[in-house]
Amino acid sequence: MNSRLSAFLGLCMLFITLQAKSQTETDLVVEQIIESMSENAAEDFDYSELTERLQHYQKNPINLNQAEAEQLQDLLFLSPAQVNAILSYRDQHGRFIELFELQAVDLLDATTIKKMLPFCSLSEPNPFSKLRFHDLLTKGNNDVMFTFGQLLQKPKGYFKPEDPEKSHYAGSRQRFLTRYRYHYGQALSASLTMEKDAGEPLNFQGGGPGFDFYSGNISYKGSGLLRKIVLGDYSLQFGQGLSLWSGLSFGKGAAVASITKNNIGLKPYTSTNEALFLRGISGTLHLKHFDFTPFMSYRNIDGTVSADNENPEVSALGLSGFHRTQNEITNKNNVSQLVYGANLQFSGRALRVGTNIYQTSLSHPFEESSAVYKKYSFNGDKLSNVGVYYNYNWRNMYFFGEAAHSGGGGMAFLNGAIASLSRSVSVIMFQRDYQRNYHSFFNQAVAEGTNAANEKGFYSGLVITRGKKAELNVYADFFRFPWLRFRVDAPSSGHEFLSQFSYSPTKRLKAIVRYRFEKKQENDSEENAMNFLADVLKQNYRFELSYKIADALQLRNRVEFVDYQKEAVSEKGYLLFQDISYAPLSSRISGNFRYAIFNTPGFNSRLYAYENDVLYSYSVPAYQNSGLRFYVNGRWRLSKSADVWFKYAVTRYTNLESIGSGLDTIEGNKKSDFKIQARFQF
Repeated sequence: MNSRLSAFLGLCMLFITLQAKSQTETDLVVEQIIESMSENAAEDFDYSELTERLQHYQKNPINLNQAEAEQLQDLLFLSPAQVNAILSYRDQHGRFIELFELQAVDLLDATTIKKMLPFCSLSEPNPFSKLRFHDLLTKGNNDVMFTFGQLLQKPKGYFKPEDPEKSHYAGSRQRFLTRYRYHYGQALSASLTMEKDAGEPLNFQGGGPGFDFYSGNISYKGSGLLRKIVLGDYSLQFGQGLSLWSGLSFGKGAAVASITKNNIGLKPYTSTNEALFLRGISGTLHLKHFDFTPFMSYRNIDGTVSADNENPEVSALGLSGFHRTQNEITNKNNVSQLVYGANLQFSGRALRVGTNIYQTSLSHPFEESSAVYKKYSFNGDKLSNVGVYYNYNWRNMYFFGEAAHSGGGGMAFLNGAIASLSRSVSVIMFQRDYQRNYHSFFNQAVAEGTNAANEKGFYSGLVITRGKKAELNVYADFFRFPWLRFRVDAPSSGHEFLSQFSYSPTKRLKAIVRYRFEKKQENDSEENAMNFLADVLKQNYRFELSYKIADALQLRNRVEFVDYQKEAVSEKGYLLFQDISYAPLSSRISGNFRYAIFNTPGFNSRLYAYENDVLYSYSVPAYQNSGLRFYVNGRWRLSKSADVWFKYAVTRYTNLESIGSGLDTIEGNKKSDFKIQARFQF
């Protein structure tokens, strides 16, 4: 430990002495938003949709005197109740004169207002009605970005086996990503995304597809009868995500009020996630208080299909987006998916009611599984879904809910309320009941399980703020699963509790203390003819301190402990890290650095920590086993229209002789990678 500590302090001093040669584009406000929302996301979750959205509003701020609910809901840190409070204040008192007038809006605390300011303004946008074709070329904003990344060690899958029938990766270790974005104010946009993941082939010869994944769209947003239209890839986000929601979504986390979903509707899709989108055409027509959004999507999706040529059946859909091995390449675009339907929504000042009606058709039916826990899983090639949702504001209370029905008889319900007892105290309650035979391919409602089905639960939360200095977030969630699940051979139950206290005595100092407790049930570890359930307990303790030692230099420390128990198995671990961020206003170079020490017995006691990356790339890697991790990433501003980012990261384990498993196995105890990115704006 002494040698580690000496190396740690030495690197810190070296980094400060050299004034750090790095930093990401994302400012502190954007980073705080992502940090608070990434608690329950997967390690490889793509945050680009969120970051692109926020970066766009930094360049094209929302006009608070003209904004409608949907635009404000794009700022995901605003709750639906806060959005309604802003609009109600504007109706009652007229146009905002100054942005700091937001302090007079009910439900808006100082922290929320601080987050809003970079994304809002009172200036008039470019009027699309006066658009000339010449303006599209001279007044539009173009953004082109190229990203290259590679793992420096060579995993097992990249060595070609002597037997060509054995599984291996068909492509190289490099990852390539190209993005093009065009915006003309808030009215017109276009995007094109091209990506090759590590291990996937890149083939442009002989009419080859080139990149493995392509995504693009053209979209228009207006203020008349035609409010929106998107041609290409898009997402639909209605209600509380129970019947129809694609694209970006978050669940439970330290930001307690974000348990409710913002009903955004039709959005152009810009993420690199290869599963969570629709492809085709959709638009929104607006007439008085009604919005009508018909949609049609047709695309090929990944799936494992049986070899029976007469009656092929789907055993599983592929969601990873990887096409590296022969099996993954064979399963690529194996299933055709047709989705068509419509949304009808009424929006008043206090009440919103909407309904979703759509059908999903597949080219091959799902096979019937012999596993008992899959007894109520979807079978067939057609699925109809109907959903009705609402939200209603009454004084300082916000009510929301949704009911959904799927073909075959399955039902699902959720209802909740947010009550602001004062400017500093809010209470959240949320109840859910998802039947075991409820099915939807576009279901992202809040749930403890991976899908909103076979679950009942009750969630309650409390938010207390004391001016700009202190905030307490607490929630408790009780849930049960009426039917069997994977590795759970009986009905089960559990509960979760989280408490987080934040304190900022000065603008330069902030401390966070968090405690999280979770209890679930899984099959016991004995090899019995019939498994019994055993309690699984997990506790996390976290302390974090952020402080500025200069205007350009900020430090952040975190220490986190975990305690995992299941029957006789007990695992205890810890994570400690030091972050240093260097961002002088006058310098072309900025960046951040992390040095982390971790020690956990294994997968069950793994710990997660948000990590900066190159622009539009963020991760929350898992720390497990014993070792240290270091990364440095930064930005070099070549000019007003050109930037270069880079990142280098290395993890060294002290208790492993090989890292990973299967084709991802790396011989040795070191794993390192780097990325380089260039962006041009014109």
